[in-house]
Amino acid sequence: MAEAVARVARRVNEVVENGGHHLDLSSCALNAFPTGLYLPINAVADKIYSISLANNELKSLMGKFFTTFKELQELNLEGNLFERLPDEASSLCNLKVINLSRNKLDKFPDELTKIQSIESINLEGNQIKDIPVETLNNMPHLSLVNVKLNPINKENLNLCTVKYELAM
Repeated sequence: MAEAVARVARRVNEVVENGGHHLDLSSCALNAFPTGLYLPINAVADKIYSISLANNELKSLMGKFFTTFKELQELNLEGNLFERLPDEASSLCNLKVINLSRNKLDKFPDELTKIQSIESINLEGNQIKDIPVETLNNMPHLSLVNVKLNPINKENLNLCTVKYELAM
């Protein structure tokens, strides 16, 4: 535990001191985003364009995470325990890439369909049965939706007008 806390502190200090654009808190045994990080990172939060929280034990993120890191373009939440995203996730108006592979999602995160800038959505290895093809068709920049290793109901897919790659 102490080693994981020290790892988080080192990584945050590096970003704050160097004005980095990427915050990597992957594999830090986190079960929540540490609320104590908001104060030190607040000064550089608008310069952080990429965050990795991969391979932790996160079940959710508070709305404050999404309002603090509003300039995010890439978010890696792979290998956690997410069952859903909070409504505030849709406020990431600059988000281009999100990785939610290997989580516990059983429903396509509707919050993602409200983000017009999104280009790539990775949902591989969840429990999603249906995807909102019509809504995804109307997303202007979407180029990839990865739903491999999900129990997708293929009979409900009308792929005739799909303008993005649907990896199944």
